[in-house]
Amino acid sequence: MADDREQQWWYNHRTGEVEEGPQSLGSDRDGPYASREEAERAPEIARERARAWAAEDAAEK
Repeated sequence: MADDREQQWWYNHRTGEVEEGPQSLGSDRDGPYASREEAERAPEIARERARAWAAEDAAEK
């Protein structure tokens, strides 16, 4: 039986590459993502989340 982490996708923000399973150092990658396509969108997803968090912070003030 394969480890669940090997069936997930990761985005290596240092190299800009998508990895199947955790291949690089944890500090260099984001994920896991359920699909290759989702992992390819990792930088965009991070920007969306940052904007949402900033909006939440601004609303709390």
